[in-house]
Amino acid sequence: MSHRDTTTVTPVGTGTAPSQSPPPQPGATASAPAAPEKAKQRDAFFDNAKYLTIVLVAAGHAWEPLRDGSRAASALYMLVYTFHMPAFIVISGYFSRSFDATPERIKRLVTQLVVPYVVFETAYTLYTRWTDQSPDRAISLLDPLYLTWFLAALFIWRLTTPLWRTVRWPLPLALAVAALATLSPIGDDLALQRILQFLPYFVLGLCLKPEHFRMVRRRGVRLLAVAVFAGGLAMAYWAAPRMTAGWFFHDDSAVELGAPAWYGPVMTLALFGCSLLLVGCFLSLVPGRRTWFTALGAGTLYGYLLHGFVAQGAKFWGWYEPAWVHRPLGEILVTAVAATVVTVLCTPPVRWVFRFVVEPGTEWAFRRTAGTGSGR
Repeated sequence: MSHRDTTTVTPVGTGTAPSQSPPPQPGATASAPAAPEKAKQRDAFFDNAKYLTIVLVAAGHAWEPLRDGSRAASALYMLVYTFHMPAFIVISGYFSRSFDATPERIKRLVTQLVVPYVVFETAYTLYTRWTDQSPDRAISLLDPLYLTWFLAALFIWRLTTPLWRTVRWPLPLALAVAALATLSPIGDDLALQRILQFLPYFVLGLCLKPEHFRMVRRRGVRLLAVAVFAGGLAMAYWAAPRMTAGWFFHDDSAVELGAPAWYGPVMTLALFGCSLLLVGCFLSLVPGRRTWFTALGAGTLYGYLLHGFVAQGAKFWGWYEPAWVHRPLGEILVTAVAATVVTVLCTPPVRWVFRFVVEPGTEWAFRRTAGTGSGR
């Protein structure tokens, strides 16, 4: 599987929206225990959005081997890659608004992102040695492999959150940084090219408020979203044989994609506009009520990190070799299998089995700070 594959995932524990908690009821006292409990409730809308996005991530990875010889698969691939990554980065930014780099938040950042990054970077390297038959592939924590790049990106983005919350025009500044990043090759260290080019979506999430999400969920917007997606699919079908999908991965400069350097800033703005439109349409279609898959939204980190082993193994085991797999019925079956696999990986039993590597207990590694762990 190409290292260019993109996914989006918010670490477990970021599915609550304190800013959206209901106001105190008339007559409630400060000592009422119900208020803090309500503040910790997860928002069904965002859990639904995360689950649906991770399904699109798995589907996109499953479609990659089908793109050669299938214009329809290429069009769907291009359409999904236009918005599924930006959507989750926007949501990640939205839930990072309160990050203030306090010791307690730094501890959680290390536990949720750094430790899983080290574990899965090592695991994917060893797994790739086997599936790609490349025994000499080195383990490098500075060159994120496959899915792990997003953990490194989210770690860096969150550390810079106080800066973006301070500057006067955060989004235009982030767009300028992303545009400049496309002008020349940066290298693969910590996926810095991707981190800079996807930065505007994270900063946009930092700037959003609850009313912005309510705005795109109006009935009129939902009806319009269906038409926009239909038009987007038609445009992707036209562009599939004419445009390289590399622009949607955001991990190369314009020159590396075979275009003049000035294409980079232009494509940055064009893709940001297209992605933002489709993200809004996607979020408008996400149900706001609790559904059968709402609880799975809390386990998207597991589906994200674990489904890559299946996606890579599918090639190694020859699952794409039969000719019928590359026909319409086979493509539908591949999509259904991918959605089923990632759904299973988000379930509580799988999370219980793999919690020790995805959400390891690291309290022993940190000094106890005042006001934590004392019960006061």
